[in-house]
Formats: sequence, C-alpha cells, structure tokens
Amino acid sequence: MSDSSNGPARAPADDRIRNELLRQALSISLAVAPFGVVFGVACAEAGLSPAVALGYSTLVFAGSAQFAAVDVLGDGGTVAAAVTAGVLLNLRSLAFGVAMAPALTGPVWRRALLSQLIIDESTAVGTARPEIRWRRYGFLAAGLGVFALWNAATLVGVTAFSSSGDLIERTGLDAAAPAAFLALLWPRLAGAPQRAVAVAGSLLALALVPIAPAGVPIVAAVLGIVAARWVR
Repeated sequence: MSDSSNGPARAPADDRIRNELLRQALSISLAVAPFGVVFGVACAEAGLSPAVALGYSTLVFAGSAQFAAVDVLGDGGTVAAAVTAGVLLNLRSLAFGVAMAPALTGPVWRRALLSQLIIDESTAVGTARPEIRWRRYGFLAAGLGVFALWNAATLVGVTAFSSSGDLIERTGLDAAAPAAFLALLWPRLAGAPQRAVAVAGSLLALALVPIAPAGVPIVAAVLGIVAARWVR
C-alpha cells in the first residue's frame, strides 16, 4: 500500500523539480549565448580564425578566461600573459569542483569529462537543490545547454558579425548575464549568514578591482564567507 501510494505522489513533485531546473538551465543558457557572439567578434578582431575561436569555446569553455586571453593576444601580449590571465580568472573553478564533487561520482574518466562543464552557470543551477540527484541533473542541464549555445554563438560571431565592433556596449549585453545570475542568487539569500557572505564578498571584490590583477578580486571574494561566522 505505502509503495504504490507514494509512487504517484512523488511523480508530480519530481516533474515539478525537473521542469524548474530545465527552465533555469534554459534561461541562463539563453542569457549567456549572446556573449558567445561577442566572443566570436573579439576573436575576429584579434585576427583569430573561426577554427581557433571555436577551439577556444570547445576546449577552454570558460567565458571570462576566453575573453581575457583573447584581449591580451589582441593587444599584442604574449601567450604566457594570456594564459596567466585565464588561470587567475578560473581559480574559482576549484571551489565549484568542491561544491559539485558529491554529485559528480563515477570513474576518473567520467569525472574528468564532467569537469569540462564546471562553470559559473552549471554550478549555480546544480547547487540550487540540496538533493544529490537533482544537483547532478541541474548541473548537466545547464552545463550542456550553455556548452551547445556558447559554441554555436561563437561560430556565428566570428563568421557573421566579424566587423560589428563594440557589439557588447551597443546592444547592452553586458547587463544580461549579471541579471541572470542575480535571478538565480536572489532566492538563496533568505538567511542573515547568506546575506552577510554576499555583501562582504561583493565589497571585497569591488575594493580590489582598481588595484589587483584581473581575476584576483573574484577569487578573493570567497573570503566573504568569514563574515558568516559573526552573523547568527
């Protein structure tokens, strides 16, 4: 009796959670995709071929690091400087990996493959649920969605919009991704400790932006968790 009655009762709840995660994954994928177009444009302006631009988006697959590397190369910087900028910006992925590790189990080869999808967007959607299986589902939905649209958008940008110039400023795309992240973050600021972490991390990052190398303010913002120790 209990098994047969609980099964149908759980199904609507599972469908609701699944649909909610899919909506989040789709919305954030669509919000990020235009930046793929802008990245393609940046590659074209830096003199990179469509094959190289697509290789960046497929193999590196880290928006901010890609932009940093291409900007350095476009300004005549060395490969070492481009790699350094990308590494600094991607150090936060270490924390993302720790957060998602319990949900991404299996053989080493599988975890290595899934690690390619560890980005801000997939981690944000994946950690929105406390249950391990839904964390994995949200992570994969957002990671694969962003990966597909980001690569397609990169190809469009480097081929069809290669002479568009300052596309991001003229279209207001610089506000799209932050707005999407804020929408995902807002429901998670229900408690005082969470709000303290958010405020402290933001203030620390803003204070470091004028004086620290690119990427360091983002990494240092994690120290905002210390503020939660004094908030009950």
